[in-house]
Amino acid sequence: MTRAQLTAALAAAQQELKELKHELAETNSGVVAMYVELEKRDEQLRRSHAVIFRQLEDALRPQPPTVPGVGLSVHYSPADADAPTGGDLFDWFVLPDGTLHITVVDAVGHGVASTRDALDVTHAIRTLALEGHPLAQLIGRAAETLGRVFPRLMATALVARIDPATGRFHLANGGHPPALLLRRGAASYIEIDGRGVGFPLPGSAVVYTGHLETGDTLLLYTDGLTEGHGSIIDGEQRLSASALRNSGPDLDAMTSAIVADIHDGRRYADDTLLIGVRYGRHTAEHA
Repeated sequence: MTRAQLTAALAAAQQELKELKHELAETNSGVVAMYVELEKRDEQLRRSHAVIFRQLEDALRPQPPTVPGVGLSVHYSPADADAPTGGDLFDWFVLPDGTLHITVVDAVGHGVASTRDALDVTHAIRTLALEGHPLAQLIGRAAETLGRVFPRLMATALVARIDPATGRFHLANGGHPPALLLRRGAASYIEIDGRGVGFPLPGSAVVYTGHLETGDTLLLYTDGLTEGHGSIIDGEQRLSASALRNSGPDLDAMTSAIVADIHDGRRYADDTLLIGVRYGRHTAEHA
């Protein structure tokens, strides 16, 4: 091959390389554009899911009823931010005689299946309560009714009744963490023996009766709030200390601060539900 031929071949090769680089640049540009578009669509999908999840959460968690002389607040933190439904649910409403009824349920399991179980328990207890069944029988009767249809359903439950006119309150417990009473700078747990739905001999062993004084706060919660730090005893001590430390006139701010304080910026493998009930004072409007 002559020198002229070699020069022509080299020029042709250089031109081909230039064209290949141009094609590669166009391909890379297309791939980058595709990834940008995919990221954009993924973000849109995440936002759509967030809206759907928020609507679902609002549908599952009723707004607080208006009860003169009683402030109510609730804070819920899902174990999985991408799946905000779980087995920790609550129900609250006013009975025909003016008594405030609150049910807190923690169904065994996670995800949508546990949400369904928790809904079944709260609906069963609400139906029985509105039919006039005594508080002492609600958890046991709910377990009996649901056990015939859902034999594998298991859940703990705490039921509270509060007379807003007098401050007299009653608690029934089916294997659920004890309520915490805050009064004049002191915190005390109200221990009640009992077994939950799906457990042997379900129901509350006794019904606790007490009186709320002006300024008292009653905290009802699920075990996601107390089982993230060592033993249950350690968790309960941490909760009572946090409740006293974060106690203030704004009940919504108080419940949120307690959860943030205990979780300390970390996520746990269980949902967390905290309800605050303050007697004789109203909270800021619940968001």
